[in-house]
Amino acid sequence: MNSSDLWIESFFVGALAMRCSVVTDLSSGDTVIIDGGSESDRLISWINNFEGLGPDWSNGPNTLEEMEQYGITSRNVVALVNTHAHFDHSGEIPLLLEEYDVSWYLHNDDFFLQSLAQSSAMRWGFNLPEPAIADKLLHDGMDLQLGGLRFTILHTPGHTLGGCCILIEVDDGPNQLFAGDTLFAGSVGRTDLPNTGGDFNVLSNSIITKLWPLDEDTVVHPGHGPTTTIGVEKATNPYVGSSNPAFGKYH
Repeated sequence: MNSSDLWIESFFVGALAMRCSVVTDLSSGDTVIIDGGSESDRLISWINNFEGLGPDWSNGPNTLEEMEQYGITSRNVVALVNTHAHFDHSGEIPLLLEEYDVSWYLHNDDFFLQSLAQSSAMRWGFNLPEPAIADKLLHDGMDLQLGGLRFTILHTPGHTLGGCCILIEVDDGPNQLFAGDTLFAGSVGRTDLPNTGGDFNVLSNSIITKLWPLDEDTVVHPGHGPTTTIGVEKATNPYVGSSNPAFGKYH
């Protein structure tokens, strides 16, 4: 798609400051929520009416009047998609599904982890609804067309068994990668969390074989912390970058 049609909003939500990405096609109003794990009321109020606390970052309109200049009067949420199923990323999916009658996409290797979302959150002192069950499956290499938005799914296990990165290819600008907790600016996802299937060797292999071949100017939207690019991380990431022995092992 063209960069002028791609509207991305980042919301850092919940006590763990997880990045929820709201992606909208400005030519149609079709919208996908990636990792809607917390502060569902905030997300719904903004998406529906531009009310309340808006995004922490946006490259698009901030008012209804600005949105109408693109020829759309409202947004149409067409799907929920998750990079993985840790509770901070998936805990309030049931509340979003109450508002939006859409499908929820998750890799099936994270179904068990998702079933633990409520109990895992309780150990951190958070109250969440009964876990949702995804009705659509993500798989590696999937070409996912959701309304006017097209995504490519990269299965990148290692942080969790079913962890995925979600790529949008842009015709006239850098591609956009929603990386969940697979890759961070200067770091990678934890591999020591219980009931998760974390494995650093698997995670390293996922990043080096699936992410490093992407265009170096690809913008990475991690599940926590600032954005970065594939080129920067490939060159400098201390865990999986080109100076780390792991790079040569899998490259």
